[in-house]
Amino acid sequence: MSFLNSLLDNDVNCISQLRMDRRTFDTLCQLLDDDGYVKSDGIVTLQEQVCIFLHIIAHHTKNRTIITRLFRLGETISRYFNSVLHGVLRLHKILLSPPKPISDNCLDDRWKVFKNCLGALDGTYIKVNVPEIDKPRYRTRKGCYYLVDVGYTNGEGFLAPYRGTRYHLSEWRDGCAPINHEEREMIIDPGEVEFDRSEDVAVNTDDDIIGSISSSDQWTNWRDDIAKQMFAERRCHGH
Repeated sequence: MSFLNSLLDNDVNCISQLRMDRRTFDTLCQLLDDDGYVKSDGIVTLQEQVCIFLHIIAHHTKNRTIITRLFRLGETISRYFNSVLHGVLRLHKILLSPPKPISDNCLDDRWKVFKNCLGALDGTYIKVNVPEIDKPRYRTRKGCYYLVDVGYTNGEGFLAPYRGTRYHLSEWRDGCAPINHEEREMIIDPGEVEFDRSEDVAVNTDDDIIGSISSSDQWTNWRDDIAKQMFAERRCHGH
């Protein structure tokens, strides 16, 4: 139990190892208990079952690695992993909601400039295999896009920040304003590694689906226009 206790000892460890803070972890456990039909059985607690599941999917951990850390049999690890997995699938209507584009009449200062944005992607990679018939459901539709980190190509459907430009929130807290439209106040994940993705990502195409991701002058110019608009508004408001 010492390993599990270390995971839940503080938010830093919890986020690092389970990819969520302790409050979110407790909420997930409660949902699984109430609506996912995952229960403690007197041998392994609900919290331990959820830790096993989250640690495996967060780090692509092998069964034999968890065995040595939790001192549980491989069959036990597999059984409780699948129990939580089925519980999460039962919660799909609660945990998963279709993204809605930012509307033209949005008044939120953080989002109103990003019309038709579906949300943000942080570059986290989860290895899954989607049946061919279901693939169109998971592709970005033309006209909409996601805000992404520098691990993505700045191309249709994915609006990425400027490469080579650092974004440090502490600098603006100390009174240093952006000096041009490429700089923007942003919280940086200290564990994020910046890299260039040189190859385009190809997928099967349909009439209204983005079939490939590549940079273009049109998309780059559109990003410049958004950045300049945000920079002008910031200067206008005296920030």
